[in-house]
Amino acid sequence: MRPHHVVPPSSLARRDLFTESALVLGVSLGASAVWAVLSIVRKLTAEESLAAQTTQMNTSVTPDRPWLDLAYQLAHIGLALVPVLLALHLLARDLTGAPSARRLLGLDLRHPTQDLLHGTALAAAIGIPGLLLYLGARALDLNTTVAPANLEAVWWAGPVLVLAAVQNAVLEEVVMVGYLVTRWTQAGWSTASIVVTSALIRGTYHVYQGFGAFVGNLAMGLLLGFVYARTRRVMPLVVAHALLDVVAFLGYAALAGRVDWL
Repeated sequence: MRPHHVVPPSSLARRDLFTESALVLGVSLGASAVWAVLSIVRKLTAEESLAAQTTQMNTSVTPDRPWLDLAYQLAHIGLALVPVLLALHLLARDLTGAPSARRLLGLDLRHPTQDLLHGTALAAAIGIPGLLLYLGARALDLNTTVAPANLEAVWWAGPVLVLAAVQNAVLEEVVMVGYLVTRWTQAGWSTASIVVTSALIRGTYHVYQGFGAFVGNLAMGLLLGFVYARTRRVMPLVVAHALLDVVAFLGYAALAGRVDWL
């Protein structure tokens, strides 16, 4: 069996590898990038300044019917993970004689303690500078005010926000890092080219929040991409991303209206 840090060759032609990855992005985060660009253009051409506008996330769909709202939230979370399953399925079909797709990407529980420690360290390294960047960008009118949690005060709000954070982490890190690094390495791209391109796409699908979000997520993508290129384990990246989003979502839900800098 090949070591987990070695990307096995693909049976697909180089052109097919790029076509496949473009289609996976097209039904997931690549499509989000297109909508994000249109969203920031709309906000920039509005009468209000960027900092005066609010970007709401995790909003209630039917606040007057909590049971239906819960169904909407869970459906959104579940359907958002379909591109992850698609990427793993496509990799698995092409891995004759190689480790499973999840093991190849390091999306497994072989090293839980190590993954948790590394993920927590990455979250700390990203989170504090990221918050300062957001506050600075908003003060300079380069970012909207981001409201990351806008569910009604119902019993299931906290668990759903945690699930949404995990969903974001799994989707972004598996597709944007694990899958793309694997496929584009097989296509012959250099590690630096892969990581930079992936990070640029990551920044772009966050630009709907503002230019501070673009820069912050670009930097996050570069860091996580190069960490993955060295370790070939996506689990620490998932842990780091999930922790960042859990803190952002639950922290905002708890502190909104109580502190003036949110």
